[in-house]
Amino acid sequence: NMRLLDTSGSNTKVKKGISEMVRVASLSLYPDPVLCPFSITAGCADPCLAESGRGAFNNVRESRKRKSEFLHNDLPGFLDQLRAELFNFSRVCYRAGVSGFVRLNTFSDIPFETRKYGYIPQSFPELTFYDYSKCASRINRLPENYKLMFSYSSAPKYQREVRKALKTNVPISAVFAGPFPDRFLDRPVIDGDQSDLNNLEHTGHIVALKYKAPRDGRKIDIESNPLIIASS
Repeated sequence: NMRLLDTSGSNTKVKKGISEMVRVASLSLYPDPVLCPFSITAGCADPCLAESGRGAFNNVRESRKRKSEFLHNDLPGFLDQLRAELFNFSRVCYRAGVSGFVRLNTFSDIPFETRKYGYIPQSFPELTFYDYSKCASRINRLPENYKLMFSYSSAPKYQREVRKALKTNVPISAVFAGPFPDRFLDRPVIDGDQSDLNNLEHTGHIVALKYKAPRDGRKIDIESNPLIIASS
């Protein structure tokens, strides 16, 4: 039986949030335009990180694809299994006396807070859910236990979403290929590579992430990539 959640902390995108008093469960799907509705507008479909890191391994990639197919082909069944796994994760956290954090969109951008996707965060108020998102309209429609960081892109067609996000106080993540500036988009910049969980608290800031070249050997043109700021 296929497990949906990874609670081992093996994913490098969530590992940096784990400590002795915190446990993180993450869901890694294989992205597509349905699971990432702004991937074309933001220009992030081609340079997507889904096949970087552990995603370069066939077994990992195929596992993510099977989970995505499960969601597309049987959404009620997918959500039932997700609820069951979250219930077990919550119980394990309670017994261990640790705080449970959940990242459901490691490589996707699904509004799990909506009716279509089962009001998942609202069903588990004892857990804290967090994600990055490229959909600015989600920011002000979240339950108290769900926190989003907005993900920046310089793609021209995506600037409407950026402007929407800047009208809120939500942290905005941006990837830099050079030294981090003191300010960006008229906001103070913090080093975001230490802990995703701490980044959630930096409202009104740019969360700067250092560009890391893909381990699978792919060559990415930094200058033309809308997701990477080529600072000098």
